[in-house]
Amino acid sequence: MTARQKTPPVREIADTLRKRISSRMLEPGAKLPSTRLLAKEFGVSEQVIYRVVVSLKESGHVIAHQGMGVFVRIYDPLEWNPGEFERHDRHDDPSTNTDEWKAQVRAQGRRPEQDAPIVRREPATEDVARWLKINPRDIVVARRRLRWVDGEPSQIADSYFPEWAAEGTPLLEERDVTMPGGILAATGNPQRFFRDELTIRMPTPEEEQRMDLPPGTPVCQHVRIGLLADRTPVRAMVTICPGDRHIIVYEMEV
Repeated sequence: MTARQKTPPVREIADTLRKRISSRMLEPGAKLPSTRLLAKEFGVSEQVIYRVVVSLKESGHVIAHQGMGVFVRIYDPLEWNPGEFERHDRHDDPSTNTDEWKAQVRAQGRRPEQDAPIVRREPATEDVARWLKINPRDIVVARRRLRWVDGEPSQIADSYFPEWAAEGTPLLEERDVTMPGGILAATGNPQRFFRDELTIRMPTPEEEQRMDLPPGTPVCQHVRIGLLADRTPVRAMVTICPGDRHIIVYEMEV
């Protein structure tokens, strides 16, 4: 490229399309004009438009569906309030199999679903051992599940318990168990204190696959460590929330 040649305006075109998306000139879910039409509109080659689309994918503004085209990303986040999970007036209803998470989703006019949990006894990872204050490779009971909202994967919700807390309880059953006040309280290990850790990061390949995440989607890793009255950890609940599908809310009394 000589000094007189101008760099293809990939950034400028991408910024123009982002403005159209933010102003809703291009509506959420709308199909992006074809590469040929965009190249004609901006007076550039189709190769430049390919690079523009890559830029829009990386910034999370569009999603490509193989064989269908490129579409403006739909942003319809769920408001999720983790603080409500531990209130004494939780909405647990065994008769309708409704827990606090499902109640929050339905209150927003959305449709909640949860996969049946996969339950395993397994060695604690370094992180799980730190959260539960046990030794790495000590055996824990893991309950893994995927949550859905309106038919779309919404959260990975994995919980880890010391063996002594899960033994002889429904925590070992691979089914959706709803008990008033939560399983731990109902089985004699009520949580009295909580510690939350929130980490914003990029997803692992496994998380991308489980939740069908488009490239460039960050996630919030929310870890809630439940403690007994003597501060003994009894549960580590790890929730992975896609950044484009959630608004995380905390309400505090002052």
